[in-house]
Amino acid sequence: MMKVTEIKSLIGTVGGLKVEFTPFLNRELPEPLYSQLYQWIKKEIEDDRLLPGMKMPSIRQLTTHLKVSRNTVESAYQQLQAEGYLESIAKSGIWVAEIEKPSLQPEDKIHAVKSDCKPSSNVVVDFEYGNVDLDKFPVKQWKKCLTDAVDQENNWLFEYGEKQGEFELRREIANYLLQSRGVRCKPEQIVITSGTQSSIALICRLLELREEHVAMEEPGYSGVRTVFEDQGCYIEPVPLEKDGLSMEHIQSSRVKAVYVTPSHQFPIGMVLSISKRIQLLKWAYQTGGYIIEDDYDSEFRYRGQPIPSLKSLDEEENVIYLGTFSKSFLPSVRLSYIVLPPSLMIQYSQKSKDYNQSVSPIIQRAMSLFIQSGEFERHIRRMRKLYQRKHQALLKSIEEQMGTKVEIVGEKSGLHILLKVKGVKGSELIENGLEKGVKVYSPSRFWMNPNAKRNSYIMLGFGGLSIEDIEKGVGILASCLP
Repeated sequence: MMKVTEIKSLIGTVGGLKVEFTPFLNRELPEPLYSQLYQWIKKEIEDDRLLPGMKMPSIRQLTTHLKVSRNTVESAYQQLQAEGYLESIAKSGIWVAEIEKPSLQPEDKIHAVKSDCKPSSNVVVDFEYGNVDLDKFPVKQWKKCLTDAVDQENNWLFEYGEKQGEFELRREIANYLLQSRGVRCKPEQIVITSGTQSSIALICRLLELREEHVAMEEPGYSGVRTVFEDQGCYIEPVPLEKDGLSMEHIQSSRVKAVYVTPSHQFPIGMVLSISKRIQLLKWAYQTGGYIIEDDYDSEFRYRGQPIPSLKSLDEEENVIYLGTFSKSFLPSVRLSYIVLPPSLMIQYSQKSKDYNQSVSPIIQRAMSLFIQSGEFERHIRRMRKLYQRKHQALLKSIEEQMGTKVEIVGEKSGLHILLKVKGVKGSELIENGLEKGVKVYSPSRFWMNPNAKRNSYIMLGFGGLSIEDIEKGVGILASCLP
């Protein structure tokens, strides 16, 4: 049997905080133990798991914990000190040293500039989509609901929770959907999930979509497309028209389900017209197909009357409705939900009986208390007004500083807009903006198929920015236009 020595106790400190690290030393390998220990610590430092300023265990401590000779630890430490990974300070101990990271190669620098995911130290305004305004968030009220949830009597705190989700929350969601979206449903039809992607994965199991054809808007939400692909679905991209997805393509297809964002198409922003909604419902009734309606940010509409959900028009229960608290409340609560047609509840019971609920019951109970208290409704009203002011400031700044050099796309609702830029590629504007400290994004990943049009768009999210930052960011971005 392989003999392995490991440390399992807390033996390092950073700023007084104890840190655990666990080297494995294999005594059966021909490589000396001191070399194995040296290689392990070196890699931990290079991978930023042992950070500069961390106090290492003394030679005596490490010798005792690893049950190795003093020479083994001493040799490893001496080599690491010689190479600059550790430093010994008299009467203080042995510490992880500051090491200079290797500089990027020229091609790596280009990639870092062009990547949407790489942070930049000189970014002063970041138009990232998905952020929410934290300054106006009712932290005190939310903390109280969390505390009250934990303080509730009986032993629920020591249980896993209801597999379908806490009944109190499902009841509050049902009431909220009836009042705000015209969706009539019972708590028994609602399933709590940890996000839209989790919802889609569950739907794929219920509808048995593996190796089936599924329609998606083109462009459309890449996070959902990835789940469909991972679940073995064949995706049929449906082109968009001025009033939403092309029904001609849907009617001539053999898809089993259609994923759609009818109230605010993502990312282009148009609304699915009432005539197309009726046509889409007729298609579902005639073929037995299902419509997956993602109503991801319906709370934030700034122009015109509120748009009823597709689900509210569904008379034969062929629409599966998806909702989330990520945009209206907090992304970090990881709280979304599905409204299933009654006909699918049997399949749900059968196919999900061995799955536990993925959302913490504490979060669910706190959210139900937050809604019951009226705080959620007040929060939505405040945020709608706040986001509308930000939205207006963004459009005004673009009009005043960019003029006819850009075209605004999808400006009536939600927490983002697209700009169709003229005289320059979107990728060039993204790169030039980043050099001046403004980060904007390419929506090209939302297209499934290559399309020249996608290269002319940039995406600006504004939810997490102040009006001052919005105006400043647009001004800098405008200076990058030809």
